[in-house]
Amino acid sequence: MTFDLSQVALIGLSYLLLLFGIAYITERGWIPEAVTSHPITYILSLGIFASAWAFYGVIDLAFQYGYGALAYYIGTGALFLFAPVALAPLAELARRHQVHSLADLLVFRYHSHSVGALTTLCMLCGILPLMALQIQAIADTMHILTVSGNPSLPLQGTGLTFKDLMALCYCAILAFFTISFGANRDQHRGLITAMAFESLLKVCALCAIGLVAVFGVFDGLEGLDQWLLDHPENLALLHSPIHTDSAHTLLLVFVATAVTMPHIFHLGLAENPLMRNSHTVTWAFPLFLLLMALPIFPILWAGTELSVPLPPQYYTLGIPILFNSPGLTLLAFIGGLSAATGAMVVISLALSTMVMNHWLLPSLKLRTRTDLYSQLIWLRRILIATIFLGAYLLYWILDNRFSLAHLAMTAFIETLQFLPATFAIVFWSKGNRRGVIAGLAVGTSVWAIGLLLPMLTGLEFVPLPFNNWAIPVGIEHWSEVTLISISLNTLCFVLISMMTTQTEDEEYSADVCAADELSHPVRQALDVHSAAEFKHRLAKPLGKVTASREVDIALKELSLGIDERRPYALRRLRDQIEGNLSSLMGIHVASEIMDKYIPHVVAESHNTVDINLIESRLSEYRDHLTGMAAELNTLRLYHRKTLEELPMAVCSLGRDMEVLMWNRAMAELTGTPTEDVTGSHLEDIPEPWCSLLIDFSQSNEPHFYRREIELDGRPHWISLHKANIEGTITAGVYDQVMLLEDVTETQLLEQELVHSERLASVGRLAAGVAHEIGNPITGIACLAQNLKYDSTDPAEVLETAEQILSQTDRVGRIVQSLVSFSHAGHASKTEFEAVSLRDCANEAIHLLSLQKDKNQVLFCNDIPKTAIIAGDAQRMIQVFINLLSNARDASPEQGRVMLESNEDEDSVTVSVTDEGHGIPPELIERILEPFFTTKEPGEGTGLGLAMVYSIVEDHSGHMDIISPADTVHNRGASFVITLPRHLDSFMDA
Repeated sequence: MTFDLSQVALIGLSYLLLLFGIAYITERGWIPEAVTSHPITYILSLGIFASAWAFYGVIDLAFQYGYGALAYYIGTGALFLFAPVALAPLAELARRHQVHSLADLLVFRYHSHSVGALTTLCMLCGILPLMALQIQAIADTMHILTVSGNPSLPLQGTGLTFKDLMALCYCAILAFFTISFGANRDQHRGLITAMAFESLLKVCALCAIGLVAVFGVFDGLEGLDQWLLDHPENLALLHSPIHTDSAHTLLLVFVATAVTMPHIFHLGLAENPLMRNSHTVTWAFPLFLLLMALPIFPILWAGTELSVPLPPQYYTLGIPILFNSPGLTLLAFIGGLSAATGAMVVISLALSTMVMNHWLLPSLKLRTRTDLYSQLIWLRRILIATIFLGAYLLYWILDNRFSLAHLAMTAFIETLQFLPATFAIVFWSKGNRRGVIAGLAVGTSVWAIGLLLPMLTGLEFVPLPFNNWAIPVGIEHWSEVTLISISLNTLCFVLISMMTTQTEDEEYSADVCAADELSHPVRQALDVHSAAEFKHRLAKPLGKVTASREVDIALKELSLGIDERRPYALRRLRDQIEGNLSSLMGIHVASEIMDKYIPHVVAESHNTVDINLIESRLSEYRDHLTGMAAELNTLRLYHRKTLEELPMAVCSLGRDMEVLMWNRAMAELTGTPTEDVTGSHLEDIPEPWCSLLIDFSQSNEPHFYRREIELDGRPHWISLHKANIEGTITAGVYDQVMLLEDVTETQLLEQELVHSERLASVGRLAAGVAHEIGNPITGIACLAQNLKYDSTDPAEVLETAEQILSQTDRVGRIVQSLVSFSHAGHASKTEFEAVSLRDCANEAIHLLSLQKDKNQVLFCNDIPKTAIIAGDAQRMIQVFINLLSNARDASPEQGRVMLESNEDEDSVTVSVTDEGHGIPPELIERILEPFFTTKEPGEGTGLGLAMVYSIVEDHSGHMDIISPADTVHNRGASFVITLPRHLDSFMDA
């Protein structure tokens, strides 16, 4: 059965156009997102793992190694079965840091550009044979279908044949497709959907051929069993090879392919969001591999039964030809074309990204004044075309001298060399870049000498410089080359890593990549203060347009505004921009740009835990924590909820004044939402809280009592308390936790109590007032009567009138003193005026002298007129009333109460000293408590001294108690009050 070349070319071109169309309509949004984002679509896109090698070459592998060929599926399937441990950490790193290739991941982990450059070189050398395999498979199958009805024609040719021209056209079409749908920076949803379609098609084609083999050739499963019984040599061919070392080596080789193959890494880890939901991958992708593996041996046996005159690698196509089924033959051809196409497209994308990021961009200087995106896209397009050309040239040089299995093994063994360094990313934090470079160089050198050079030159032996010995090399010795190369690679990597030390950057990257990536959550500061400043800083390396666009993209992804100033938000913005630039130009170049123009500024004294980072990461991992980790997280959430719901305003600050926590009560008290404050500097929060909290934070005092602030035009009083929390990273470095207490209601209540105390004092003074007023009233009455009866002498009338006025003035002074004293003082600090302490003391003495029923003592007011403070005169009179009345009650009859003062540039100190028995030491700490009194019931309320203390504190002063005041006679008590001086009065003096 022969097909015309035009028919085959048209069918192949139509299929490629179909892939074009699927990718195009997906990018345009014409396919529902429910389809393009469905887990099945992502699972099928991973089917690029099964390239033309899996469609054709694995039959040859089964022919040579029997059941050992299943290692191809078992190795990869086992790795995906353990995806939560083996693959999910790598996928998370790739997502978070925008890593799109294995070279980028190794550079990120080992913090070395040399590692990236060497990885790219080794990957190119290893993957080009795999690309040549795909080209060879398509060229051979087109040759089989079109040249003759006899499929046994030799496939090896000389020079540039017609088959080679068809292969060249195929490469050109694929290069155009890849450039069109894969060269941009965005995630390639259209490419993912197209690859999912090609995987579905090839698995259907392979299963269809398998069904034909079972039911068409053997008449069902019973017929197949009978055939195997009749031909036991076929079963022997399946069992014998698995007892050799080669079968075990196959398993080792194929375990690494799921991680180290660039197309699997690119589409599986970098672009596939399903990998984060590793529980689905653990069963879905192994199921896909099972479907691919089921038809392998039936096809092999059917080809043997039909005596297909082709190598076993093309039994998949030969069976439909001999079965004389044009439809099935074309399905088989399209299945192989689909398998090769998917692998070629994604491999070229991955390799072009690696070459550009690790070879070209570090050495080229792009023009920042022009469109940087356009330059990068064109550079990637050129690289894609170059890689296709290189793969074609290798295919042409090899000229079908090697089977698909040989080409595949050559590629797989080289990619195996990346396994030690990749494994250490998550599971061995001691590995360093020297070990990686040494191990990879040694392993690749052994591979190149043992496999690649013999493949290119026909070399069969490598001579040794002694005893005329020679080592056999070539693809026939692939098992020995594999074991020697990977063993030397691993040994060099481990030994050199253990003998050399990591740099600080490597240690940090190792901690970030470790399974417990929160082991290094240091809060790093930036020397930028706004999101807008990012644009200015990045304009030099990226150009104004590119810098502005990158910052805007990152802000949109983080839902932040251009006026953002919070340090934590700016750190997130920097990380997001660096990740986006990594996807654009690679980890190495992106980190160099960010480290140079927006560096972290880490002061050793400020190395504190990044609480916000820990919170965000634990929130992300919350659903994945199990066992003790889940219990600890539950405990953390409980304590966090306790702080959040605490009915007391609480906030915590880092050593650099960054707000780490701001609970709900704090948000309600300040009127500032938690999300607007967390992660910001204290100086960025609104007034009056900014000044209040900064002053308190920088003060050595652990408490601020009743600090007055103005909110909504009304005075409020806030008490503040703080404690230091020692950091867990650097000893002696402390964060702060603050507790704010709104005592406005208490303050207002105490003012009312002060007023009530005044009224009580007025009541206590009433008797003396009545007596004092009675005397001048009696005198006034007598004078009036005399004036009534003795009105003949004008001089006497004038004298009587003057006496009447004197007595009424006396009454007026007494009444005015009572009225003034009964008024409550409520002046705020902004309304304080110059107050003479001497005048206040005289007024208090005058009022107390009205109480004739109390002890009569001598008040000696030695306070000078220069003792002037800033305060409220009425409240200061209240202070002296309470202190002098207590001193009078404590003093003996006719005792002395001394009022003295000292002054300096900033303050005035006043003392009130009595000659009583003093205050017992055990009572000194309690006498300032409200309602505590040593007087008899009914004699005092216990509020006097508490009011004095409150008034003095409101005037920013303090009070001390000295007892005994006279240490010689062991008597008396002295109340010493220190108050801020009125500055204007000092200047006048």
